[in-house]
Amino acid sequence: MSRTKRVVTVTLVLAIVAWLAPAATPSDPIKIAYMDPLSGPFAATGENGLKQFRFAADLINKSGGVLNRQIEIVPYDNKVSPQESLIQLKKVQGDGIQFVFQGNSSGVAHAISDAVLKHNERNPGGRILYLNYSAVDPALTNDKCHYWHFRFDAHADMKMAALTDVIKTNTKIKKIYIIGQDYSFGKAVAEAAVTMLGQKRPDIQIVGNELHPIGKVKDFSPYIQKIIASGADAVITGNWGADMVNLAKAANDGGLKVPFYTYYAASDGVTAAIGAAGVDRIRLVHETHPGNPNAPGRLAEHIIAFKKQNRESDINQPRIHTGLNMLVAAIKKAGTTDVDKVAAALEGLEFTTLGGDQVVMRREDHQLLMPIYISVHTNKDIKFDLDNSGFGLKLESKIDREKATLPPAGCKMQRPS
Repeated sequence: MSRTKRVVTVTLVLAIVAWLAPAATPSDPIKIAYMDPLSGPFAATGENGLKQFRFAADLINKSGGVLNRQIEIVPYDNKVSPQESLIQLKKVQGDGIQFVFQGNSSGVAHAISDAVLKHNERNPGGRILYLNYSAVDPALTNDKCHYWHFRFDAHADMKMAALTDVIKTNTKIKKIYIIGQDYSFGKAVAEAAVTMLGQKRPDIQIVGNELHPIGKVKDFSPYIQKIIASGADAVITGNWGADMVNLAKAANDGGLKVPFYTYYAASDGVTAAIGAAGVDRIRLVHETHPGNPNAPGRLAEHIIAFKKQNRESDINQPRIHTGLNMLVAAIKKAGTTDVDKVAAALEGLEFTTLGGDQVVMRREDHQLLMPIYISVHTNKDIKFDLDNSGFGLKLESKIDREKATLPPAGCKMQRPS
């Protein structure tokens, strides 16, 4: 066969193969980094969050994905360590991933936020968007705000404002003990509690204000004995994960039966640890509530579908669904995954949550504005239990978005030219 005939034959074969192949080859997935603890004392919290992200991504993919591409959640174990997070962020950069979700620990959040800002200033052609779904130190959207950081949870001051409004109405409370983890979030909770109680209930005496090492305390009984000795008739804590589980166990074992006003005293083993001893005594501030009356069914259906796949886990952070779907909406609006254009599309973006609430990403500081809910630990009149324990959360009150909103404080947003 001559060279000319061979070329014609090969060309014809390639043309036939191309004709027989699908009309469009699937594009590469849009990879989204999930950076949270997947080992160590807070692994249960991180693993549950990963399941919720992947479940939300699967729903998006089943409905067609975004820009004809699928979503892929890529996990990175930061061991809830700022130093390890910076190592993992380098891997994210090396893997070419543009979007990073993180939520557990404001100390970690500060490290990631600072690193992303520096990286983006030095690499305008390879920027990264930091999407914070649960780190709630107010500073992150106040004086430490920047254009490449967006927060999808109410910050600590917004939540404390709601909690102290509830405390204000309980005239039985005369003495309060504040206990929390010794890092930026724990300090922010304590500072907000002292300030807001002083404004709303100056008659209440703060009989303890204590910070403990994060993730290091296995036995909280000495702390519980201090609380009992102080004569406190209520406790405020921002503890989460293993520190909340161990605090709850010690409180039960020590016979401490005063009201607790909390940020994260539910699910991931906490509800089971509290058990019967906490009925009508433990209150939780949250961004939504199962069976939200605004949308009786959509959130419930989401929880039911998730539980079919993840029997041992709970939907305890609906903001994960909100954050991921708002990112997808911004990508669709921008028509691209270009970080600059996606960030611009996220500013001012409105979204209807699974619970039927209208939320909006405030342009001035990239803080999501939302209603806030107060729920109480119980085993009565609950739609879904948590930790498969028979105990769950009953809605007690809702603070509408307008009232829950606090003004921007100290944010001087520098936007790219």
